[in-house]
This record gives sequence, C-alpha cells and structure tokens, in this order.
Amino acid sequence: MTTTPRPSGNGFRNLPAGRPPVIGGRGPFGGGPPGGHLPFGKVEKPRDLKGTLRKLIAYLGIHKLTIVLVLLLSIGSTVFSIIGPKILGGATTKLFEGVMAQISATGGIDFAAIERILLTVLGLYLFSSVLAFVQGWLMTDVAVQITYQLRKDVMEKIQRMPFRYFDGTTHGEVLSRLTNDVDTINQTLNQSLMQMVTSLVTVVGVLVVMLSISWQMTLAALLIVPLAMGVVTLIIRQSQRFFSQQQEYIGHVNGHVEEMFGGHTIIKAFNGEEKSLRKFDAYNTALERVAWKAQFLSGIMMPVMNLIGNLGYVVVVILGVWLAIRQLITIGDIQAFIQYVRSFTQPITQLANISNVLQQTIAAAERVFEFLAEEEEPPETESPLSAEHITGQVEFRNVHFGYLPNQPIIRGFSATIKPGQKVAIVGPTGAGKTTLVKLLMRFYDVNQGEILVDGHNIKEYRRADLRCMFGMVLQDTWLFNGSILDNIRYGREDADESQAAAAAKAAQIDHFIRTLPEGYQMELNEEVTNISQGQKQLLTIARAILTDPAMLILDEATSSVDTHTELLIREAMDKLMQGRTSFIIAHRLSTIRNADLILVLRDGNIVEQGTHNDLLARNGFYAELYNSQFEKNGVEAGQTGG
Repeated sequence: MTTTPRPSGNGFRNLPAGRPPVIGGRGPFGGGPPGGHLPFGKVEKPRDLKGTLRKLIAYLGIHKLTIVLVLLLSIGSTVFSIIGPKILGGATTKLFEGVMAQISATGGIDFAAIERILLTVLGLYLFSSVLAFVQGWLMTDVAVQITYQLRKDVMEKIQRMPFRYFDGTTHGEVLSRLTNDVDTINQTLNQSLMQMVTSLVTVVGVLVVMLSISWQMTLAALLIVPLAMGVVTLIIRQSQRFFSQQQEYIGHVNGHVEEMFGGHTIIKAFNGEEKSLRKFDAYNTALERVAWKAQFLSGIMMPVMNLIGNLGYVVVVILGVWLAIRQLITIGDIQAFIQYVRSFTQPITQLANISNVLQQTIAAAERVFEFLAEEEEPPETESPLSAEHITGQVEFRNVHFGYLPNQPIIRGFSATIKPGQKVAIVGPTGAGKTTLVKLLMRFYDVNQGEILVDGHNIKEYRRADLRCMFGMVLQDTWLFNGSILDNIRYGREDADESQAAAAAKAAQIDHFIRTLPEGYQMELNEEVTNISQGQKQLLTIARAILTDPAMLILDEATSSVDTHTELLIREAMDKLMQGRTSFIIAHRLSTIRNADLILVLRDGNIVEQGTHNDLLARNGFYAELYNSQFEKNGVEAGQTGG
C-alpha cells in the first residue's frame, strides 16, 4: 500500500475563460509545474446562469414531493395571515359604529361580535403559524440533505481528481468550495427560498384583497411599484458583480491563510512574516473592497425601499381619509388597507433583498458545479490485470512527459529494471528524478511511450492495485491527526498492534513510542508538532515496512535522523529491500555505492547508467557529481537536490 503525502499546491492548471490562476506552494515531491499570480482584476458575472440553476434544480428534484408540500404549506400559511387584517377591520368598524351609536344615544358597542371577530383572527394567525412551523421544519430537512449531498459529491470528486489539479490549486481554494460555497447554498435553501415563495404569495394575495376593498386606493399603492422596481434593478445591477468577487476572494484568502499556517515554522525561520503579511494584506484588502461594496449596496436596499413604501403609505392615507369622508369605504377598511399597504411593500423589499442573496448563491453554486465539472482522471481499464504475484520488473520505454504541453521535462527516457534490483536515480535539481516516481505511480500519465510492470503497461492495472505494489518513504513526511498506531497502520488498516509494533522495531522507533505516556495510542496533533522531524520520518518508515510491498520508493528517507540511527535504519531498509525492486532517489551519493544500478539523469534523459564503480571509472557526469560532494579531504561537502 502506498503511503502518500498530503498534496499541496504548486503552479497552475488549465482554467476556464475569465478565471484567474491561483498561487500555489510546493508539491509533496518538491517538483511540479511553475506557479502563477493572482490579478486583482474584475471578476465576471456568472458565466452560465441557466446552467447553474438547472443543476441546482436537479438537486432539488430529488426532494420534489417534499418541496411541493412545503410550497402548499407556505401558500396556506401566507393566505391565512393575509385574511387576518381584512377580518380584523370588521372589529374596528364594529367598534367605531358602537361608539357613534353611544354618542347619538341610539345603541352601544357590540362586544360579543367584536369578541367573535378577534377569536376568529386569533385562530387564523395560530393556524398560519402552525403551517409555517411545519413548512420550516420540512425545508430545513431538505436543505440539510442537499447540503450533505453536495459535500459528499465534492469529496468524492476530490478522490477522482488527477494529481495535476492539486499541483495547481491551493488547499484553501478547494476548502472554500467545500465549506463557504456549500454553506451559502444551504442558507439560501433553508431561509431565502421559502421567504421568496412567501413574499410572492403575499404580494399577489394582498393585491387581491386590496382590490376588494378599494380599487382607487389600490391604484395609488401600485404607483410605488415601478419606482421600487427601478431602484431594485439599479442596485442589483451594481451589486451582482461584487458578490461574485466576494466569493472568489474568500477562497483566495482561505488558501493563503491555510498555506501560511501550515508553513509557519518555515516562515519564521526565513523571516518571511513581512512578506506573508504583505500578501495577506493584498488579498484581504481586495476582499474588503468588494465585500464593502457588496454589503453596502445590499444594506441600502431596505432603507430605500422603506422610504418608497412610506411615500406610498402617505398617499394611501390621504386618499383613504377622502374616501371615508365621502362614505365610500368604512373606517375598518381604511385600517385594514393601511395594514395591507405595509404588507404589500414589505414582501417587495424582501424580494429585493433576496435577489441579492440569490446573486451570491448563484456565484457560490457556479463555483461548486464548476469544481464538480473539472476533468477527472482517465477511467480505469475495464479488464484490469491482477496485481498479485508481482515480481517487480519495471521498464521505461521511450517515455516523454511534461507538466505543460510545450515544456517537456523527460524526453525519450528508456530503462529496464530487473526484479529485486536496487536502483538509484541521481542527477541535479530538475533532472526529472521525482517526476519519474510520479509517472511510475500514475499520479501523472506519460505523454508518449509507456511504463511496464512485469511486462504489462501500468494502465492495464487499476490505480489502487498499482499503488499497492509500492511502499513509499519520502523526505517530506506526512502524518495525520490521530494515534501513532493509526498512522503506522495507514497503509494496512487490518494490521493489529503487534504487527505494527514489529514494523516499528524494524524502523528503530518502537523504544521511543513505548516511552510515551500513552504509547501507541498517543494522539499526534493536527500539525504533528509534538514529535521531532526525525521521529516522524521513522514512523513513515515503519508504515512502509508494515505494508510489505513488492517494490519500494525511497526519497532520502534518513535525511532527518542522527548518524547512529541512520546506520540502524539502513540495516533495516537493506533487509526490507532484499528480494524487492527498490527505487532510491539519491541526494547524498555516498549512500548508493551498493546499488545494483544507478541511473544518471540530466535534462530528463539518462546520460549514464551502471554500478557505482563502473560510473566512476568512466569519469563522466556521475563522477563529476560524486567528486563535487567530496571536495575537502573526503568529507561530504554538499548534496544534490531533486
């Protein structure tokens, strides 16, 4: 089983039109394509509004019966609340008539009739509240389920994404889609969607009742609608692009913060705090600018709509008094109509506010669906070969590869490795050593040529089976938040504690683990800072030993331990490599003297190959590299990176 590190960003990928590249960090192998820079330019409006809505509706369609019921409940709740003021106006009329009768000594107030009206209104409002409660409960369930499904789809998508994507995208960019964008969709479904339905029903229902009271007053009230719609359209037109920018920059800020937090030790060691803060300030300032504009435009919607509503309210009151004086309507109708004017302008205001929320939601949904539509790894072969009984013969046959099509790194690479051979891969930085390992593990596919294991193209195996053939120990260790036992068993979860302890003994880490208060059950913190770098590397070696793979990949696995422990580990690794094909990415050439085959890479090509003594005797490029590390009295003076 492969023990792979957490992928990290570096470089850029092919982005959709109008989308800026994002800044990345170094990849887990230390290589990868070149990086890009984030321009603080204009972010376009949603590029596919209809397509995004269609995909979002497809998620809603799974719960269509529940949503239909929610709509009916929402309509019912709204209708009952609309009827209330009309009936309540009758109580006002009864009270007014009773007072006037008392003044003229012709009668009194009919309290019984008023009581019946008030009880009826109370019953309507209570029933409306019950329907609203049930509707809210059902819609919350739908919103949570859709959010769950979206997160599940994004997480499953991550597992199907090619390594190239994560080499070109920061962690925060992906996390922002999984958290911020999905949460935005959830909040809209849970709150704004039903509020939009309620507002629409309220506008229509109130309009009908208002017409039944007085068409003249209704016409006066409607005069505010064109003015309100004009203001809403103007504000939305300005705010739409700022909400899109806001979602984009939230992702960039999260990416930078996550990256800087993960590498805070390096930042402090190289006095990079000021540079990190400058970059954060640039992102944060851009976010502040667009967020302020978006929130300001969204915030002025309510006061502007209230002003327009108050203007309509004044006009209606004046007209109502004039009609009452002429005895064309009753006092109760005026009181009810004034309530309806408020009820009429309020949902228009809510619809205006919701429109802003919908713009933000569409921008968030587009980012999520854009991620879900990203290119995935090529499909697995329909008839995969069995990965059992692998002997470990590997052949690189005329391999060509480049992270970018016009920038080849490996050109015509060919080599044959026999089963059980210990193969060292050496060369200067950028020669293609780490890239060969990525190709061997199918983190990337070759552009031309093929790689064979036991005479079969690696594409004929399932990726999971292919990666199970290898055990990896990298210079950059990767451990996760969990117990030491779980970390050792990461590549073989069915192993028991005794088997994990045996692997730890072979890696010279068992004694250290047993000195800890909780032993193998000790929890490593999120950043794995409660053990040393050397101890982390020993744990990854134990993990590789436990998987008992057919082949090994070692990237200077002992670079972070002391000299005595290094010798012990080398003895354990020599035993582990017996009978297994092993690929050693060598930095210190003194460590690969006993390799069966040394491949010397330069500019993506094998320029020399042979044993250590043979290559020294040729006095070629390998001899030049080797001698450069022993310039002073045979003492190692440097090392080549890769």
